[in-house]
Amino acid sequence: MKTILVTGAAGFIGFHLSKLLCKDNIVIGIDNVNSYYSKNLKRDRLGILKDKYPQNFLFKKLDLCDKSALKNLFDSNNFDYVINLAAQAGVRYSLENPDAYIQSNIIGFHNLLELLKEKKIKHFIFASSSSVYGMNKESIFSRHDFTDAPVSLYAATKKSNEVLAHSYSHLYGIPTTGLRFFTVYGPWGRPDMAYFSFTKKILEKELINVFGDGSSMRDYTYISDVISCIKNIIIRPPKNNFEYTESKSKFQIYNIGNNRPVKLITFINNLEEVIGEKANLNYIENQKGDVPLTYANIEDTIQEFDYNPKVRINEGLLKFYNWYKEYYHV
Repeated sequence: MKTILVTGAAGFIGFHLSKLLCKDNIVIGIDNVNSYYSKNLKRDRLGILKDKYPQNFLFKKLDLCDKSALKNLFDSNNFDYVINLAAQAGVRYSLENPDAYIQSNIIGFHNLLELLKEKKIKHFIFASSSSVYGMNKESIFSRHDFTDAPVSLYAATKKSNEVLAHSYSHLYGIPTTGLRFFTVYGPWGRPDMAYFSFTKKILEKELINVFGDGSSMRDYTYISDVISCIKNIIIRPPKNNFEYTESKSKFQIYNIGNNRPVKLITFINNLEEVIGEKANLNYIENQKGDVPLTYANIEDTIQEFDYNPKVRINEGLLKFYNWYKEYYHV
């Protein structure tokens, strides 16, 4: 069995990935269990992991900004793989609380890199985001596209992660892969995400604010497709650099999307159909930091890892709604 560190293990993707990896690995999960959204939801995720895999899952409450605690963790364990999913998420919240993003996404990330340079791990994988494409003028986002014009602080911190990780990979020989996630959704998701909050508001007959005219598009990617891809990537560390063939760094970036963007209004219509209720919509101005389109070019991910996103939006929303009804007893 391999020993894998998963940061952000109480989070949405971290929980699902840990559950998958615990079947044949030892997973040490860490998380600061902050109050950005329901701590109870995070604790319930952790409870499932602890109950289902008491021998294979070990949780430690730890903040990446706590350098000494993080060092102690690394000194007392020999990790084969490190997967960083810990981050302060959310584009809109970054307008209200920018300090949280600098602390978690940059300082915490740097603390992790500083420890990795001393260790000989097989592969470091970290979460980036489709938001790094920012003002990219391409209609389909390739991993080779321009990403130097982020339009939110959240996106800027994720771009910073990519740059920092590349420099440490180059300087210290750390095999590193960054994953640009495209609007991941599904059961046990984040309550601040549209599909989650819209479901709650439709059921409670509350007004839903729709930013813009409903024509913005997102490449919604179902959680099971995402984690199966990550599992395949873990055991295949990069052998070269995805952008600079002359570089000796072992560094790659991949898009993890669905390659089927859906208009916001179509997404809402699908959700109405799944729930069996009509939404009460209120159209308002676009939010600062939002982009009109995310659309993943996943050709390289398909070619190198046999990535095959299977779950369509109507099927994924139905799976989410069935979980929601059970979890919240509605």
